[in-house]
Amino acid sequence: MMDAGTPDFPADRRETDMREDPEDGVSRGFLVVRASGAAAASAAILGGQVPAREIQLLLRCTVPRAVAESGARLTFADCTLHVQAVGPGPEGETPGRRGVVMLTVSAAKLSISFEELHPLMFRPVEVDAALRALFAGAVAHVLAAGPMLDPHGLAHHLLGLAELVLRSALRVELDRVDALASRRRDALRYLREHLGDPALSADRVADALYISRCRLYQLFDDGHGVSERIKGLRVERSKTLLADPAKAGRGIGEIAKDCGFTSAAHFSRTFRKATGKTPREFREQELAR
Repeated sequence: MMDAGTPDFPADRRETDMREDPEDGVSRGFLVVRASGAAAASAAILGGQVPAREIQLLLRCTVPRAVAESGARLTFADCTLHVQAVGPGPEGETPGRRGVVMLTVSAAKLSISFEELHPLMFRPVEVDAALRALFAGAVAHVLAAGPMLDPHGLAHHLLGLAELVLRSALRVELDRVDALASRRRDALRYLREHLGDPALSADRVADALYISRCRLYQLFDDGHGVSERIKGLRVERSKTLLADPAKAGRGIGEIAKDCGFTSAAHFSRTFRKATGKTPREFREQELAR
């Protein structure tokens, strides 16, 4: 069954579904992927096992000028295309109007699993211009020719479009995560190699990796920051040295210096705060085992 008329839910509901997002990602031009149902949404965010019945893709892009203010909707057994115009098209782009497209598809009809889609769920995902243009063009052709096409074939076409967008976005997102992980490994390697330098700082690490200080802090977004990470790595190295029988003859001050602490007193305060023991107490306990 195909319905190209006004969406069958109230205007206030349409505003919430089509134009708003917790991160305002859709309005800023990002792709937002959502799972239907509260349990499925929770699973998508928290990594649970509840599968979604439907997957929704929301993307702001240029839509045909022929789309009415009330929007257009095509409904099939396994997917629904909903297009909402939100304003005039930006200068320099394909003639049309700014709009939001929501493509809802049956999760069971996708070859990509719900678990595989987890990196895209409920977060703004950047989409490059080429993929956005392809998506907008496909939607425009579907709206223009839909009444003349076989509904079953058109449903398969929309499912394929959803699959293409999801797989393309997922590949870009995984590449981005891999790049971040690689940068993070480089940063940690540099930290470990220079722990003995008391002047080691976030600025030094950022300069060594040719990235901004802000970018460096994004690599360590666990709430501890770079300075706390340096302190933690120094404490861990000192624990290894204190527990090594081969280093039993070395003084506490020497170990503090090897780990980049400015003084034995500073080392003792930091170590005790982190472990609940003084360096000497920790050493005696570990060597007695």
